[in-house]
Amino acid sequence: MSRPFRGLDSGQLLLICAAGLVAVAGVAHTAAVGLERPEVAIGFGALIAVGELARLTMPGNREVAPIGAAAALGYTVLLDLATNPLRHSALQVVAVIAVGMVAGALPHLAVGRPPRLDAMARRLLTGALLAFAFRPLADTLHKLTLGDRGTWWPALTVMVALIALTLGIDMLIAAMLRAEQVRTAFKVAVRDELRMAFPLGAAVAASGVLLALASHSMDLVALVVFAAPLLVTQVAFRKYAGIRATYLQTVRALSRVTEVGGYVEPGHSRRVSRLAVAIGRELGMPEPELLELEYAALMHDIGQLSLRDPIPGGATVLTEPDQARRIAELGAEVIRQTGVLDRVADVVRRQCDPIDEDPPLSSRIIKAANAYDDLVGGSTDRDRAGAALERLRLAAGSQYDGACITALARVVDRAPAYRL
Repeated sequence: MSRPFRGLDSGQLLLICAAGLVAVAGVAHTAAVGLERPEVAIGFGALIAVGELARLTMPGNREVAPIGAAAALGYTVLLDLATNPLRHSALQVVAVIAVGMVAGALPHLAVGRPPRLDAMARRLLTGALLAFAFRPLADTLHKLTLGDRGTWWPALTVMVALIALTLGIDMLIAAMLRAEQVRTAFKVAVRDELRMAFPLGAAVAASGVLLALASHSMDLVALVVFAAPLLVTQVAFRKYAGIRATYLQTVRALSRVTEVGGYVEPGHSRRVSRLAVAIGRELGMPEPELLELEYAALMHDIGQLSLRDPIPGGATVLTEPDQARRIAELGAEVIRQTGVLDRVADVVRRQCDPIDEDPPLSSRIIKAANAYDDLVGGSTDRDRAGAALERLRLAAGSQYDGACITALARVVDRAPAYRL
């Protein structure tokens, strides 16, 4: 399979195929009948292309293009330009969005940064869905706004209602895809999308509506006027996303200190981190807690730097409980010195607490994931993995949380050779 399609699941492929068919239909229809008001289509298409060119990746590996999405939405609900009615069809809207997105993606392709096809497909299908719902009503709504007693309220009400419905459908599609990709419950994926993606989606929707309304009086100048603040906002989003990515990279680099010093086996922290996050998803943890869990799991063994003599293989599961707790407390103290990871430090400190002391769920997950990797390491031997799981099951309820061990077993069962 070619590189852009490698690693895509069935849901993503279905989404991409559907978007491709809609795009081909839109472009073919528009080429056959010609562009309605070409200058308007080109203006909005250019802004969509700029938005795709400036796309960014937000936390949770979500690829977004706020400027392009706002421009596409504005063109979809555009009723007139300087009071002159616009009668472009839904298929023309699809064609303009598709061509604009492709034009914005070409520079990225030229430098070896291919876009995420599933994210582009979702943006296109969202625009198409809104276009097929709104454009048939455009003439009627325009007459209501310019009559003797014309008012924008009916048009604005329809716009907001259809955009809200489309945004809700888009989030459900995103949640279904995410649930399949990261192996989490659908309701958890919906909750995460509402928490992480809805605020940006609402801001994009508001920008698109304002762009369409402003064009009523300002003509195509509205594109220039609105493009500037949208670009400034996107720069702020890009900096935020960059800070988050740099933060995680720094934590990952710090977690390797124990490996470089010979205190733990190479790759141990990364394997424990990814296994812990997989268990957290299995148990329905929301994304903000998963991020803290990832930080804590990466640095769960940093307290071993205080040891004069390293533990053989770094396997804290084989040490005395008092020594394991001492290592956890020292690690938490190191993390707390950063001044910004107090909650992560508490998770690390309590990872070795007895079950009857009710440690946080993240601490219990890390304890189970760490014990499994201490026993299995980077091995892909199924018998060894089975023996490790059986040993942890026998200790469930006394040393380990039973729900965490059950979730661990499900994660490992999906990938017996759990290569992290």
